Amino acid sequence: MATNIGMMDSAYFVGRNELLSWINDRLHLNLSRVEEAASGAVQCQMLDMTFPGVVPMHKVNFDAKNEYEMIQNYKVLQDVFNKLKITKPLEINRLVKGRPLDNLEFLQWLKRFCDSINGGIMNENYNPVDRRSRGGKERSVKGSSKISKSLQTNNNHPPPNSSSVGLSKALGPKPAKAVEVQALLKELADLKLSVDLLEKERDFYFSKLRDVEILCQTPELDDVPIVGAVKKILYATDANESALEDAQEYLNQSRGVEAEDEGNGEQEEEKEKTQSLSCD
Repeated sequence: MATNIGMMDSAYFVGRNELLSWINDRLHLNLSRVEEAASGAVQCQMLDMTFPGVVPMHKVNFDAKNEYEMIQNYKVLQDVFNKLKITKPLEINRLVKGRPLDNLEFLQWLKRFCDSINGGIMNENYNPVDRRSRGGKERSVKGSSKISKSLQTNNNHPPPNSSSVGLSKALGPKPAKAVEVQALLKELADLKLSVDLLEKERDFYFSKLRDVEILCQTPELDDVPIVGAVKKILYATDANESALEDAQEYLNQSRGVEAEDEGNGEQEEEKEKTQSLSCD
C-alpha cells in the first residue's frame, strides 16, 4: 500500500477537476470544490468503499458544518488509519479550516492510496447512497432519546417574555453589525482570490520541477556532476534545511575527482613522451 508518498510523486500533480470527478462518480455526490470535502466525511466513505466494513459509517456526519463536528469525523478517520496501519499523519487542525491547498493535497494522497488497492478497481456491489443513509438512520435513532430529554428539560422552563422578543425582531440587526459583516465578506473574497493565485503559482513551479526531474532521470546524464547535484536538491528529505550546501559539496568533490583524473592522464602522457625520447 502506498502510504508514504513523496511530494514529487505524480499523485500531487492530479488536478482539482479529476479529483472531483473521482469523488462524485464513486460516491454519487455533486461536489464542485475540493474544500467541500473538508469535513472528513468523504475521506471516511472512500476508505469504507476501499475496505468494506472497516469504517463505522454511523459515526460519520455528512452534515458537519462546525469544526468540532468535523473533528469527530477525523477522529473516526484516524481510528481507521490505525486499524489499517496507515502511517500518514492527519493534520486535522489545517484540514478543518477548509483551505483549498491543504484539502487538495490530502485528496491527491487519498486517490493515490485508494488506486494502489486492487489496482483502483471500484467495488461494484458498494452502494454509497445506501451506506450514507443507513449511517444517518443509526445516528437518528441514537440521538432521538437525547432530543426528547432536552425537550422535556425545556418544557420545565417558562417561555421568554413575548414583548421583548417582538421588540428585538422589530428593531432588526444593528447597522454596525451589517457593516462588519460586509467587511468580513469582502476580506473573505480577497483571501480566496489570494489563495487561487498562490495555487496557480504553486502548480506552475511544480510542473517546472517535474520537467527538471524527468530530464535528470535520463540514463545518459547519470555521470554528469551537475545532474547529481540537482538530484541532491530535488530529493532532499529535510524540509527545514537547505540542500544547496550538500549539492555544492557534491559538485566540488566531483570536480576534484575529474581534475585528479586529468592530472593523472597528463602525467601518463609525459612519461610516454620521455620514454619514447630515451629510446631514440
